[in-house]
Amino acid sequence: MNNAETKVKIKLNSTILPIDGDKENYEMWLDGSLVKKSGKTYLRYVEQLEEKEIRTTVKMGSEQALILRGGGVKMRLPFNTIQEEIGEYDSQFGSLPIVTKTRHLSYDYKEGQILSGKFNVQYDLILSGQAVGKYTLEIHYSEVQ
Repeated sequence: MNNAETKVKIKLNSTILPIDGDKENYEMWLDGSLVKKSGKTYLRYVEQLEEKEIRTTVKMGSEQALILRGGGVKMRLPFNTIQEEIGEYDSQFGSLPIVTKTRHLSYDYKEGQILSGKFNVQYDLILSGQAVGKYTLEIHYSEVQ
């Protein structure tokens, strides 16, 4: 199943606990695709945020992972259970370095009759040396029949 692309339904849950604010929860249902390439698994989907289209690729793993966003939002968010990682966020003021401190990372999948899986990451986001909040992202996907 190398380089095979499988259509999937995605349920995405995101929780943000900002340092100075109220907890925010988001839930989205999206159509996407699962791609296996060079022994790695990628989940791709597009989300609409106001008038912007954001293309997201999640490289899933249980020790290291990466979220790449392009289009309306440009961001590179790396995760590593062993060490802090430096990513970047492109804003109207230019590219800002962001640091992720991964607290938990897991990726489980089943390749039975129906392909399905769950990706979960909990991390602290640090911007300009200041912690801005605690984030949790949980993605469930299953093959479209």
